[in-house]
Amino acid sequence: MPRKPLCRFAALALAALVAVAAAARPEADAPAQGPVQAEPGDWIQLFNGRDLSGWVPKFTKYELGENPYNTVRVEDGLLRIRYDDWPTFDGEFGHIFYVERPFSYYVLAAEYRFVDEQVAGGPDWAVRNNGLMLHSPHPKTMLRDQDFPISIEVQLLGGYGKGPRSTANLCTPGSHVVMKGRLEKAHCINSSSATYEGDQWVRVEVEVHGDELVRHWVDGRPVLEYTRPQMGGGAVAPVDPAVKVDGTPMASGYISIQAETAPTDFRKIELLDLEGCMDPDSPNYRSYYVKPKPGACAP
Repeated sequence: MPRKPLCRFAALALAALVAVAAAARPEADAPAQGPVQAEPGDWIQLFNGRDLSGWVPKFTKYELGENPYNTVRVEDGLLRIRYDDWPTFDGEFGHIFYVERPFSYYVLAAEYRFVDEQVAGGPDWAVRNNGLMLHSPHPKTMLRDQDFPISIEVQLLGGYGKGPRSTANLCTPGSHVVMKGRLEKAHCINSSSATYEGDQWVRVEVEVHGDELVRHWVDGRPVLEYTRPQMGGGAVAPVDPAVKVDGTPMASGYISIQAETAPTDFRKIELLDLEGCMDPDSPNYRSYYVKPKPGACAP
C-alpha cells in the first residue's frame, strides 16, 4: 500500500498544527485575558512604576502615612513590600491605600510575585500571603491599633511545596457576602485556582459590580463568585462602631494592598472603570460599561 505519501502528508499537517499553536501561545510573562477586553489606554494605572503617588500606608500601631522600616518602596519599577530592615514582627499588619478616589464598578488587575523569606515573628498563616482589599472605608477612619480595614479581601497566596494552595481566595475582615443564596459567615473561602509555586508572576483580576456581584479571575478564567458584600462579623479589631455598622451594604470604597509579613513584588496594579457613557452614538461609549455615569457622554 502507498503509505509514504500519506505519512508525509500527516507529518506536514502535524507540523502546521504545531506552528499555529505555537503562534497562538502567549509568552510566559504575558498576562492572560480576564473578564473584559479593553484597549490598554482605557486602564487606569494605580501604580505608576516610579513612586507611591496616590498611595498612603497605614500600619497597625502607627499613624496614617507612617511607613515603618521603609517596608513599602519602589525599586526597579516595582512596588515592593520588604522586611529586610525589621528586627522582628509583633502584629504590625500594614495596608497601602490608593486614596485618590473610591471605586464601585470596575475591574482591578494586579500582577504580583512572592519573593524571599517571611519576616521573623510573622504568623504561619501569613507565609506568602498578601491581599487586595476592596470596598474599604477611607483609611483615616481606621483606629491607630486596628489590624485590618473593613473590606472584602481577594487573598493572594503562593505555594511553598506543601500541597495545594489556591490564590484569589475570599477573606472577610469585618464583612459578609452572599454565596449560593445564603449569607456566608466563614472568614476565608478558597477559590478553584491552581497553586503557584516559587517566585513566578501571577495576574489576578477582580470584576466588581458595586454590591451586586464580585467575581475573581486567575489565568483568564473565573475561580470564585459571590454577591451582596456587606459589613458584619469579626476578624477586625479594634474598630470604630460608628464606622462598622453591621448590615451596611458595601457598594463602593477604597482599594489597598497588604504588607502582611510576606515580601512581595507588584509590577502592575491597574483598574478599568466600568461606569461611563452607555450611548453607542457617543465617542465616549465603551461596550464594557455596565453602569451609566451622568455627564459622561460627549456631544
